[in-house]
Amino acid sequence: MDLSIIIVNYNVKYFLEQALHAVIKASANIDAELFVVDNNSVDGSLEMVRAKFPSVKIIENKDNKGFSKANNQAIKVAAGKYILLLNPDTVVEEDTFEKVVSFMNTHPDAGGLGVKMIDGKGSFLPESKRGLPTPSAAFFKIFGLSTLFPNSPLFGRYHLGYLDKDKTHEIEVLSGAFMLLRKEVLDKIGLLDEDFFMYGEDIDLSYRIIKGGYKNYYFPDTRIIHYKGESTKKSSVNYVFVFYNAMIIFAKKHFSQKNAKLFTLLINVAIYLRAAVAITVRFIKMIFLPAADFVLLWGGMYVLKNYWQNNVKESDGLRFPHEFIIYVVPLYVIIWIGSIYLSGGYDRPIRLSKIIRGIFSGTIFILVVYALLPESYRFSRALILLGSFWASVSIVGIRMFLNIFKIKNFILNTNDKKRVLIVGELEEGKRVLTLLNLGESNTNFIGFVMPDSSPNAATEDTKNYLGNISQLNEMVMIYGIRELIFCAKNIPVQQIINQMSQINRGEIEYKIAPPESLYIIGSNSVNNPGDLYIIDINAITKPVNRRNKKLFDIAAAFAILSLFPILIFIVKKPFGMLRNIVSVLIGKRSWIGYIPLKTEATTTAALPIIKRGILSPMDAIKAYKPDDQAIEKLNLLYAKDYQFWNDFNILIKGFRNLGRRSE
Repeated sequence: MDLSIIIVNYNVKYFLEQALHAVIKASANIDAELFVVDNNSVDGSLEMVRAKFPSVKIIENKDNKGFSKANNQAIKVAAGKYILLLNPDTVVEEDTFEKVVSFMNTHPDAGGLGVKMIDGKGSFLPESKRGLPTPSAAFFKIFGLSTLFPNSPLFGRYHLGYLDKDKTHEIEVLSGAFMLLRKEVLDKIGLLDEDFFMYGEDIDLSYRIIKGGYKNYYFPDTRIIHYKGESTKKSSVNYVFVFYNAMIIFAKKHFSQKNAKLFTLLINVAIYLRAAVAITVRFIKMIFLPAADFVLLWGGMYVLKNYWQNNVKESDGLRFPHEFIIYVVPLYVIIWIGSIYLSGGYDRPIRLSKIIRGIFSGTIFILVVYALLPESYRFSRALILLGSFWASVSIVGIRMFLNIFKIKNFILNTNDKKRVLIVGELEEGKRVLTLLNLGESNTNFIGFVMPDSSPNAATEDTKNYLGNISQLNEMVMIYGIRELIFCAKNIPVQQIINQMSQINRGEIEYKIAPPESLYIIGSNSVNNPGDLYIIDINAITKPVNRRNKKLFDIAAAFAILSLFPILIFIVKKPFGMLRNIVSVLIGKRSWIGYIPLKTEATTTAALPIIKRGILSPMDAIKAYKPDDQAIEKLNLLYAKDYQFWNDFNILIKGFRNLGRRSE
């Protein structure tokens, strides 16, 4: 057997399916076997593989064993002359496997091989070719010199920026996203080191290949799309610690004691430096707008107070006490900002309507409380109304200012629909268009693009196309296209990558519609898949709904706790209710969750993941005893159309079961 392909999967079902479609196409002309090692996914990945790809060999783990151990499980039973470690967030070209196997066959000195990788925007990924993280290379990377001088042979050694990305080179480190290995080399040097859980195993194995007397090659004559995932979320503190600790393991294993100590010292400095930067950046991003709003509102209220006191009400002898600006105004401001937050005004992308709604709600709340206060504490109703007007003008104004300069993460959410072209044959294109319509996507469909530009293309349907794929770049400019959807059933991955690389504009989003699938997906990252168009709209996953559900859980927990002396005589298992209150407050459970199925079912796994519930929609319809099919529909309806008041209604109707143990 020529090739054994191993994909380790963990909760990326949509990307895995796309990867498997491409892998099976690329395996058509070679003798290959395909393994999927699943690290205890809960998103229905294995059910999908069994249903759609019966030829795939599955290794099912009951826990997350990490990247190295999971790959080793498959390598031990693989029969191929070559072993390919492939990420699930990749798409390979149709002739990728033929080309890389041919290269390895003609280069007996090659122990490993990597290929040219591009991201979901069509941009080259520098990690396609890397050097060893020696102390000097690590120093230059950590302190930014490799970024400032990427093409320098001295400073750019980490990503070998001085090597032409379009030519074959001997390199030191292969990427774990696509790592082709000669099986006899693995038999000689050993498998992946299982001390590395997620990062560093590719560096370690690459180095051992070189020490074993073989070479690693960068091979750009074939390309893959690599979307990248949570493992590349470099702004997270977890990434900083896990990645750099993997580097320490590598240094202690391979460097001399002196160099290992130097490297470890450098890495430890980097860990705390990068962690501090990551925490600071995240904190600044989180509080920037609320802090700016607080300053604007407090400053505006200060000016309004002085103007109102010194000009409008001067004849009445109105004087605001010093405590008003110190205590009362900040309280007003906090209420306005809190109301904006609860209305979703700080969600991305920014919606001005939610901001106005939040200010209005906050103003009503302030006025209601104001009316209940003693006369001595009622300073000025008019000043509250003026403050709300200033809040609306200033907060909306700063958003519009940030939007004008296209500052990332502060772009306004307008009702402008994205202009979309679908590239594919008419029948498949219409299927994809149906998905867009069913998914209620915010898109403006412009037209179909013919995938075949040859003279033999079918002429009877040309009237249904805007043009052919060779004219795609011109159509993007003429029609102001912001999204291109490629039908993988009709268009080779190689052609898709060609178009992505040729157009390569930051404002364009590229998506691929796998054949016979109910989704269209694609972006720079697994964890930010852009607009995921599927028939089932997972409304419960929206940030505002997640926030409302969490707020409901907390508020209900405190309300139930305060009523415990009464509920103890009404609720079944009252002390179980206390246990559930604690579980909800610490975030382990939710008051309302999905209805448990009586038997195993595959479609339930496609639902958005939420916390297990104490109650479920079944508690609101006690007289009805649905079967599993009906339960699936009820769960889907709950996920698709989440409403705050639905949870409240279920809680009221099922309050006697608040002590139930959630299964």
